[in-house]
Amino acid sequence: MAGNSRRQGAMRNPGTKKGAVVGSGGQRRKGLEGKGPTPKAEERPGHKNYRKPTTKRVAGTKEKPTSELIAGRNPVVECLRAQIPATALYVAIGVEADDRVAESIRLAADRGISVLEVSRPELDRLTAGAMHQGLSLQVPPFEYAHPDDLLEAAAATAEPPLLVALDGVTDPRNLGAVIRSAAAFGANGVLLPQRRSAGITAVAWRTSAGTAAKIPVAVATNLTRELRTLAAKGLMIVGLDADGTMELDDLHLATGPLVVVVGSEGRGLSRLVREACDATISIPMSAGVESLNASVAAGVVLAEVARRRRVAGRT
Repeated sequence: MAGNSRRQGAMRNPGTKKGAVVGSGGQRRKGLEGKGPTPKAEERPGHKNYRKPTTKRVAGTKEKPTSELIAGRNPVVECLRAQIPATALYVAIGVEADDRVAESIRLAADRGISVLEVSRPELDRLTAGAMHQGLSLQVPPFEYAHPDDLLEAAAATAEPPLLVALDGVTDPRNLGAVIRSAAAFGANGVLLPQRRSAGITAVAWRTSAGTAAKIPVAVATNLTRELRTLAAKGLMIVGLDADGTMELDDLHLATGPLVVVVGSEGRGLSRLVREACDATISIPMSAGVESLNASVAAGVVLAEVARRRRVAGRT
């Protein structure tokens, strides 16, 4: 019988039979078992995204990143001047040094921050192709404050509380610009909703020019509920709206405890947030201009609030 003959040349060599054999120990059954979920791209050494800084958010939309890289000479040196937390300064090998590069290296060395020389292609990879100009700063995950911390910060000043709340601002550049304006015009803190909002990423750090380290940024689980809590504590809630109930010129509330609420780039204030406002204000503009960018509008209003408070302080 074929395969059973003991004639030379007719016998199959041991170990050459395909498929399961006697005494396999159930290897075929084990081969059918799953090996678990596929690791994420940044966790697989062979993947192009391995070790690339991530920008995830926690608590719905504010997951902490494993690291953030701020790219560009001006943003890096400004963040180092502001003494934001940092873990490493990456400098491209052979970079053409100028005053900003020299100052960044000196500031990093003075603070005990690691200064690492890397090739330009490696720096391109680390910054995901951003315009780094041969310089990048690695910062740890941003530590958000609790909403109660904002009023505690206000209590330490002689001025009435001034807070800025963002309702659905999803562009990190707008977030960074609002934080910069808030710090410039004396606000005590910035309040973000937990959902549908940008977080403090490298882009926001860069746009804020390091001011995110100078002013507390808190996250509210429910923005509408938090605004009502602030109102119960004596703060007036004013929302920016193109069809506001009053114009900015009539903002007499500016000298008292105040929360300025800035809506999203597209739809503006949400219905529930608008209902939580004591008033809505519009910015007078020339004919033919429909609206301003969210961060620009916030800056205009905060500048007016600061002006009114200065005037009130002199009288």
